[in-house]
Amino acid sequence: MDTDIMTIREVAEYLKLTEKTAYRLVSEGLLPGFKVGGSWRFKRKDLEKWIDHQKKRSV
Repeated sequence: MDTDIMTIREVAEYLKLTEKTAYRLVSEGLLPGFKVGGSWRFKRKDLEKWIDHQKKRSV
């Protein structure tokens, strides 16, 4: 996971989720992602911002 763009599998591993849960979250618009050729992709910076936002919401 050295690149700035991650696959759904890498995101699931990074967030300690199953791939199914990651798919559900991104499909519901709860996880920041975009499609390339029918496959979900994620910018690491967007995920880090999302994590920070989730931390602030839980405080």
